[in-house]
Amino acid sequence: MTTKTKPASKTSRRPKIVLCQDTLDRLESMAEGAFQRNPAMADRLLEELGRAQIVAPGKMPANVVAIGNDVTYRDEATGIEKTVRLVFPEDADIAAQRISVMTPMGVALLGLTEGAAFYWDTRDDQRRTLTVMRVSPARTDGDEG
Repeated sequence: MTTKTKPASKTSRRPKIVLCQDTLDRLESMAEGAFQRNPAMADRLLEELGRAQIVAPGKMPANVVAIGNDVTYRDEATGIEKTVRLVFPEDADIAAQRISVMTPMGVALLGLTEGAAFYWDTRDDQRRTLTVMRVSPARTDGDEG
C-alpha cells in the first residue's frame, strides 16, 4: 500500500502564533545552539520565532500554548485527544507527557491558540494534522520536580 503525501507549500497559511517576551531570548539562544546538532530543527524554530507576535509577560493570553502550559490536542486522522506539557529540553520526559520545545511537535505547538490546527511531520515522515483543543496552566499538585 502506497500513501502519497502532498509536499508542504511555502505559501500555505500557517496559524498565527504568540510568544511571551520573557522566553524569546532563551528560545533564540537554544535555536542558535542547536545548529550543529540539528540544523533543520533550529531553522524551523527560528522561522517560528521570526513570525511570532511578541507580547509582554502580563499580556500573554491564557489560551496560547507557552512553555509550562498543558495543551490538549486532537489528532485529526484518529480523533484521539492527548494532553502534554510544553517544556524546555532539560525538563522533557515523554513518560510524564512533557514535550520539549526542541522537538518537531514542540516547535509546532509553540504559540498556538485554542482552536488552531497545525501539521506535524512524524519521525517516519508522515504528515499529521493536530488541532489545539484546550490550553491551561500546568498543575503543580502532584508534581515531583
